[in-house]
Amino acid sequence: MSAVLQTQTRPQATTPSATAASDGAALNAASLRERFSEARSSGKRAKDAAESLGVSEGEAMAAHAGTHDYPLKATPLQGPWVELLQALQLCGPVMALTRNASTVHEKTGVYENINATGHMGLALGEDIDLRLFFSRWHAGFAVHEPANDAKNPPTQSLQFFDAHGVAVHKVFVRAETDREAFNDIVSQFSAADKNYLFMPAPAKKAAAPDGELDAAGLTQGWSEMTDTHQFFGLISKFGVERQQAFRLVEGRFTERADLGIVRKLLDEAAMDGASIMVFVSSSGCIQIHSGPVKRIEPMVTPTAQWINVLDAGFNLHLREDMIQNAWIVQKPTADGIVTSVDVFDGEGELMAMFFGSRKPGVPEQQAWRDIAARLPRLQA
Repeated sequence: MSAVLQTQTRPQATTPSATAASDGAALNAASLRERFSEARSSGKRAKDAAESLGVSEGEAMAAHAGTHDYPLKATPLQGPWVELLQALQLCGPVMALTRNASTVHEKTGVYENINATGHMGLALGEDIDLRLFFSRWHAGFAVHEPANDAKNPPTQSLQFFDAHGVAVHKVFVRAETDREAFNDIVSQFSAADKNYLFMPAPAKKAAAPDGELDAAGLTQGWSEMTDTHQFFGLISKFGVERQQAFRLVEGRFTERADLGIVRKLLDEAAMDGASIMVFVSSSGCIQIHSGPVKRIEPMVTPTAQWINVLDAGFNLHLREDMIQNAWIVQKPTADGIVTSVDVFDGEGELMAMFFGSRKPGVPEQQAWRDIAARLPRLQA
């Protein structure tokens, strides 16, 4: 946790030393707000602006809570988070955003059919399709930020973060959103006195060496799957990391793919009019698009290479230059083989997954299988 917010959130006391510390914290918070405002004005996105200052995005938002003169205002929120998301149905269409370090997934629609059992939740709307892991939802803010052009309305959003200040999910007001209903929800769930603290992320646990694992048992268990969701229990049972599992069954259920596979896949799906599913996850949410993709646009900047889907209701922004490994994966199910394309960054983190659109009880589309068969493999 940064020293800025570590001191800012200590309770105030009346002793001279405590008063001096409180004054210093206020100055530190003000400095962070000023530097963040400068970074935003230079064109940096909020996540990049925060990281350029050595703090997490969650810490930057927390520093904007309370009374101050900077344009960005952040109102702390409190749950139950499932009830907050359920209330969003009254707002009509909004934009749901889930991202990780390399990929941003944006869907516009209505939050519908939301429920939770314990810390696990689902949103099963026509457009907003989410898997929610509320145990990772540590903090929430309603964020209000004026547009750079005063002629445009301010940006209003709900932003949720894990304990390390990393965004798990965001909700943005759009032109067709009922802003009055949105503001009522902010009032209902606001917790102005809430001081959220964040902590550094722990070091990533190293995977066990491949040679110490039961590859034969994993392969047998893989062959006996009847549902794709059993995969997570399988790798947990055998103590393997996701890509490690792919390596151990390579040649039977997985193949290494060319690193340009995402662009090829999207271009092929757009040309064929195929309906696909695009999964992007944060630590606390998986967001899913189901349907066709049409407008596929690459973009190269001095610092990044992007492949984008820019369709009405669905945008995807994926850093092609961050793809380190790509796999074509087959999983047995009661409905036949299900094929996915999984891409990973240099840290071994899953960037995105792609499937053919399907419902339980229905075999995989032949159109998707044809696309998957044409995708470029790497030589063994």
